[in-house]
Parts: sequence; C-alpha cells; structure tokens
Amino acid sequence: MSKKVTPYKNSSLGKKEQVTKMFDNISENYDGLNRVISFGIDIQWRKKVVKIVAMSNADKVLDIATGTGDLAINLAETNASSIIGLDISPGMLEVGKRKVAKRNLGHKIKLVLGDGEKLPFDNDYFDAITVAFGVRNFENLEQGLSEILRVLKPGGTFVVLETSVPTKTPFKQGYHFYTSKVMPIIGKLFSKDDSAYKYLSDSAHVFPHGEKFNNILRKIGFIDIENRPQTFGVASIYIAKK
Repeated sequence: MSKKVTPYKNSSLGKKEQVTKMFDNISENYDGLNRVISFGIDIQWRKKVVKIVAMSNADKVLDIATGTGDLAINLAETNASSIIGLDISPGMLEVGKRKVAKRNLGHKIKLVLGDGEKLPFDNDYFDAITVAFGVRNFENLEQGLSEILRVLKPGGTFVVLETSVPTKTPFKQGYHFYTSKVMPIIGKLFSKDDSAYKYLSDSAHVFPHGEKFNNILRKIGFIDIENRPQTFGVASIYIAKK
C-alpha cells in the first residue's frame, strides 16, 4: 500500500492484531451490514469469482480471509472436493461455521484459523486460491502474495476480488462521497465498533488497485495477469496464474 491505514489510530497493536480485533467486534453484524452497504452487488461479484474457479476445474481450493465463509460456501457449487476457508478472526469464523453447518456442507468446507501471511500448507498444494476483500488487510501485502504463490500449484489459478476507485466522472466523485461520508455513518449506526467501517473505507482508497496491483503480482512472480473492473470501477476481479 502507498499509505498504511489501521482500524484504531491510537492503538499500540500492529495492523494484524487491530484487524483481528476489528473483525471480531463486527462479526455478528457483518453479513447484514455488508448487504446494506454494497446494495447486495457483492453477491454478484462473488458469483463471477466462483465461475472463474469452476472453469479452472480446481479440486483443492483455498479461500483466504474467508470471514464468515460467504465465498467458501459459494465455491461449494463447483466440482472442488475440498475447500478450506482461512481467516485470522475467530469471531468471523464462528459465524461462518454456523452457516456451513446449517447448509450441511461440513464434508466439503473446512474453516480454519490462520494467518494469510504465514500459510500453514505445503508448497504447490492448491489448484485455486481466492481472496475476497482481504488482500488490503494484509500487514505486508507482498509477503501475503508470496505465500499464496508458494502454496498454489504450477498452473493454478489465483482470483482476487477487491475494492477499487472509479476513475471516470461522475462515478469517482459519487464513490468518494459514499465511501468517505455515508458508509462510515451506516456502519456506526449498526455496529458497536465505530472505527471499523471508516477503516474499511480508508483502506479501500489507499489500496494499489488496477495496474498498480497487476504490477505487484508480476513482481511476486504471477503470470497471465488480468483485471476486470466491476460496476463502474468500484471493485475489480484480478486473475493470475502460477
């Protein structure tokens, strides 16, 4: 990132610990509030990620920063025999495990506590790896991406869904107003953590999206990189190979 943004400005904790605390705090309200803030469009974005993974015929899939497991659950629609959802927040995982159990998907999906920058998996293990709205929360972005490259099989597919900033008028101005003014207010009204949704907005603004992120992926060693802007550029889907 070009600028370091953390959830709690006056905290002595590192970014990783702050992010864990933040997501633990908002875990019970996260799903419903996310639908409100994104107008439900994030559901369609995740479906596109699932389609990309399905087309790769991946058998073993890792979903990093799985949160409450939305994408991992969606990925169960593919032919993958094993889906692991990893997250650093115990609170988010607890919500996710209830959702997996409710859908009787425990035979296919395993949600585990772990650090995306220190993946507890062997080299060249997964056929596909996904991250939805999580790479901007890495304390060290390049370290996290290097770990992903390490555990991805040669020829494997890496898919990132992440927020980006529109570049065209009037979408750029509208996006800035909504994310910097409206979104934190909505978050504050429905969440007990006043800082959380301001952080999510601020971190989206400073994330190196578009060609900047493509270049970071190339630097790490990924190939065949493309990015697909979504909904006037408010998000992007990045696809890369090992």
